[in-house]
Amino acid sequence: MWFTLLLAAVPKPEADCSFDRAALLALGEQEFDQDLTGGWRALEQRGCRAEAADLLRDYREAKPRKNSSILFWHEGQMRAFLSETAAAIALFNLARKPPADDGIGWNHYVDGSIAFLRHDRPALQRARDRLAALPKPRDLPSFKINGQDVPIDWPLNLNVLDGFLKCFDRPYAEAYATRACTAQKTVVIPDKR
Repeated sequence: MWFTLLLAAVPKPEADCSFDRAALLALGEQEFDQDLTGGWRALEQRGCRAEAADLLRDYREAKPRKNSSILFWHEGQMRAFLSETAAAIALFNLARKPPADDGIGWNHYVDGSIAFLRHDRPALQRARDRLAALPKPRDLPSFKINGQDVPIDWPLNLNVLDGFLKCFDRPYAEAYATRACTAQKTVVIPDKR
């Protein structure tokens, strides 16, 4: 199964961050996490990042899985956007893949993201360079959005780490999601169940 994460700036918060908690917690993980206009993402799109982070936590706790790394990751991103750095780092660490399951350099991306949050530029550069050096897998599948083939940039997430280097002294929200820092691309993260 493939997960996508669209890199885009989020509008400023609206006054109303209410949502139907029971209905969202009842969703399957694909609908909850990958519906780009529904699930927890609907809250983020309205600028309700704190509510989105808490909902991600509640969903994980209500539906524990052996490997919910993508949910840890997305909650960690929301915490990083909120400048809750210690919580974001802890969640990012929980999002790591076992080395045998990491053929796309996911853990290098995790290392680089944590280095950025820790303001450790040398560690960020090392993680970026390790990710950039990965050979493209022969079996890297293509994927479709709305019936159209979408090319997969290789290595995945390199543009994000490059953006962190380019905007090293800016907050995570700016370095991650603004055009001034990083090219806006679709990032594909495989979930091995």
